[in-house]
Amino acid sequence: MIHPHDFFPRGELSSLEDLFEFHAPVWEAVANLKERLKAILQPNLEGLPLKRPLPETYILFEGELFPVREDVTIFFGDATKEKLLVELSGRVLPGASVLCAGAVFMDAEIEIGRGVLVEPGALLKGPLFIGDFTEVRQGAYVRGNCYVGSRCVVGHTTEMKNTIMLDGAKAGHFAYLGDSILGREVNLGAGTKLANLKLTRETVRVRVEGEYYDTGLRKLGAILGDGVQTGCNSVTNPGTLLGPESLVLPNRTIGPGYFPPRSVLR
Repeated sequence: MIHPHDFFPRGELSSLEDLFEFHAPVWEAVANLKERLKAILQPNLEGLPLKRPLPETYILFEGELFPVREDVTIFFGDATKEKLLVELSGRVLPGASVLCAGAVFMDAEIEIGRGVLVEPGALLKGPLFIGDFTEVRQGAYVRGNCYVGSRCVVGHTTEMKNTIMLDGAKAGHFAYLGDSILGREVNLGAGTKLANLKLTRETVRVRVEGEYYDTGLRKLGAILGDGVQTGCNSVTNPGTLLGPESLVLPNRTIGPGYFPPRSVLR
């Protein structure tokens, strides 16, 4: 009930071995995320202006980073569907990523995958991994110690820190993701908040089928299994664990504790 395979059954677990210890409680991935990120990161933004809004749009293609010039054309389609296209002198650059003018990269501990779009006004801190065909939208605040998988969306004014988003997870609008894990194809409704700090400032304890586990963590948000969906303006209390395919209805505050797969939380 508390291990990674209980929450992330879609796809091969071997693809998660860089982030999870499979025989440890799933929340250990949150505790160890910074160290694991530093072990796997291959930063690839050398030469990019840091700590200030980009003065111009940059293209990242096959390891080369260069500013947009007159012979470059960008078609701003949905990056998650591989419809973000870059042409150089009429030739398509497959998998080119676009870092828009006005985005802010605070340090160099950042790795950007293929076909990624970072929109104006987004602010990113490392260590940070962003997987292929992901969108980081205008106003997003990525505060570091984050892993964002392929085909994810970090949406408008969404804030995240010390958080894992597995492939296909989406937090499209006005969300807060603190010390949390979003499984594959999770979708957060607008205004979802994954709270991570108890008002009493104690370590977070998780109740699973009548047994309490002390995580040892002062901050732990939510663990959302594959396919979980939350309605607009929903809130999870610190230490909320939702099994795969669970649903949270709009305007609800739930947790803490464990909820089995396919729960409907009204």
